[in-house]
Amino acid sequence: MIGSTRREDVIPKCDEIQAWIGPVRRYTGALAVAAMFIGAGAIVYADETDSRPVFTIGYVDLAEDVRYDDWGIHPTDIRSATAIQDRRGYPGAVLGLSDIKRLERMAKASFALEHARAADETAALAAIIRLHDEQGIDFFLLDLPDHAVADIARATRGGGLVLINVSATGNALRNDDCQPHLIHIAPSRAMLIDGLTQFLVAKKWREVLVLQGPHAEDAETVAALERSAALFGLDLVEVRQFVLGSDPRARDLNDLDFLTGGADYDVVFVADVDGEFAHGVPYGTKLPVPVVGASGLVPRAWHWSHLRHGAPQVHGRFERMHDRRMNEADWGAWMGMKMVAEGVVRGRSLLTSDIEAYLNSGKARIDGSKGKVMGLRPWSNQLRQPILLTTPEWVVALAPVKGFRHRTNDLDTLGYESRDTTCEF
Repeated sequence: MIGSTRREDVIPKCDEIQAWIGPVRRYTGALAVAAMFIGAGAIVYADETDSRPVFTIGYVDLAEDVRYDDWGIHPTDIRSATAIQDRRGYPGAVLGLSDIKRLERMAKASFALEHARAADETAALAAIIRLHDEQGIDFFLLDLPDHAVADIARATRGGGLVLINVSATGNALRNDDCQPHLIHIAPSRAMLIDGLTQFLVAKKWREVLVLQGPHAEDAETVAALERSAALFGLDLVEVRQFVLGSDPRARDLNDLDFLTGGADYDVVFVADVDGEFAHGVPYGTKLPVPVVGASGLVPRAWHWSHLRHGAPQVHGRFERMHDRRMNEADWGAWMGMKMVAEGVVRGRSLLTSDIEAYLNSGKARIDGSKGKVMGLRPWSNQLRQPILLTTPEWVVALAPVKGFRHRTNDLDTLGYESRDTTCEF
C-alpha cells in the first residue's frame, strides 16, 4: 500500500475531536456509508496490463455547497444553457489527471483519481478515512468551505495524510487554523485583496468608498481591505451597509444614489459574497467612478480570458473535455493534481513522507500558466502565485503590479508574510 498509515493514527488522540467524529468511524466500512454519499467514483486511465503501481489521489467535495449556488437571475458564467449547472472544481482535477499521465514513466507509477461527493462535512471526513483505509490514499484535494477544511485538517493532523485546499480562501486557514499537512492552492482572501489594492494605488485611486453586505464573509472581506489599505496606503472614506432582499422597507437603504452620495471618493469597493447586489453597482454610483471588489474589477485566481503564459492551451484542453469555461475552482484542482505528480517525480519516491518533504523543501516549482513559477510559503503552506484582476470578459492586469517589490520574492507582496503570520505548525 503506497504511503499508507495505520487507521488509528489518522485520528489524533484528542478527546474533543474523538467525541465529534466517533459516530463517523462507526459508519465507515458499513452500508450506512453508502447512504451518506451522493456520488463517488474512480477514474483510472492505467492499462490493465500495466505492471506499475497505481498512485491514487482523492478528491472530496459536497453535494450541496452554497459557494456554488447561483443567486437570483444573474448566472456568473454564461456560455451555454448548461454552463452554470455545476461550477465545482472536479472537472479541473480530471483535466489534471489527463495532463499528468505523461509523467507516469518518470514516476514509475500510474496515476488515478478517486472522487467522493459527500452529503455533509461529517460524511466528507468519513470518505477520507474510508479511502485511506481501503485504498491507501494519502493525498486528498479538498473542494470544501473554510470551516469544513479547518475541521477536517484538525481531525486528521498527525495521521500521515496530505490535504490540498483547492477553493477555500479564508485567511484563518493560513493563520490560526493552519496545519502542517494542509497545503493551499487557492489564494487567500488577503492575497486577492492585496492584488486589487496594488492596482488601485498604481492608478492613484486612493479614496475608497466601501459598500458592505450582511454576511460574515463580507465582513471578512472588509477586514482584509482594511489591512491592505493600511499596508499600501489607501484611504477608506467610509464603510456603508446594504441589505439583501426585496423588502420594500429596505428599498431606500439600498438605493445607490443614497448609498454612494454625500462623499468624495475615487472608487467604490463592494463586499458582497452573494454577488446579486453587486451586479447593479457599476454605472449606478452617484459619482462617475470605477467599481471594484465583487463586481466591476474582480481579483481572481484564474479567468478564462487570460491569453498569456500557455493559458490558452489549458483553456482549450479544458473546454474540449468539459464543454464549459475553466473557473477558479477548476484551476485549483488542476494545479493540485500537478503539484502531487511533481512531488512524486521530483521527490523520486512514492512514499507520502518523501513527497511531502519535497513539496515543503522550497525546491518545488509548479507552472500554473500565470507567468511566474510558483512554490509554497514555508510559514503557511500557501502557494505563491500572481492574482488576475478581471472584468467579466477580460484580464485587465496581473498582480503583483509593476513597482511593488519584495526583498526576496515579489509574489510575497500578496498576502501574509512570515513576519505577519500567526500560523504555528
